[in-house]
Amino acid sequence: MANRISRVTTRTGDTGTSGTATGKRLPKTDGLFAALGDVDELNSHLGLIRAALPEFPDFADAIQQALFDLGACLATEGMTPAPDASTLESVTSELNTALPPLKEFVLPGGGEAGARCHVARAVCRRAERSVWALGDNYTACAVYLNRLSDLLFVWARTLARADGNEVVWRGSAGKSSD
Repeated sequence: MANRISRVTTRTGDTGTSGTATGKRLPKTDGLFAALGDVDELNSHLGLIRAALPEFPDFADAIQQALFDLGACLATEGMTPAPDASTLESVTSELNTALPPLKEFVLPGGGEAGARCHVARAVCRRAERSVWALGDNYTACAVYLNRLSDLLFVWARTLARADGNEVVWRGSAGKSSD
């Protein structure tokens, strides 16, 4: 197998531009790099969830792999297919059947892994917005991220409830007055 990265420090980005997988040079401030960075940050948060769990589920490992595929789709301007979101829907549905219906908003938290899922969900939403900003050529990538944020929310609830720490928003009626 050939090396894909022979040098990490290339100095080619020292002028404020970076190269895409198609060979284009774009300003580092281009929305494409914002989207790629958001997806990378999301994958890094999944790595933190992995570190917090004694057993990392197979579905989560597949998500990390798929996020690299999604990055490839972005970096090749859609020439590489986006990952399929249907598996995410199945996993979300399966996890959700074990949860009680929501009657209130859930506050982020619920133990370390659950809280990390909530952070990943928030980053995922940002990544989705960044991808939508790129235009309709990336719809499949944005849809994948939309489904992933749903899964991360349900997974966060699952982990929080397993720890006995799911906290719901009490609203203004639950606040004490000064």
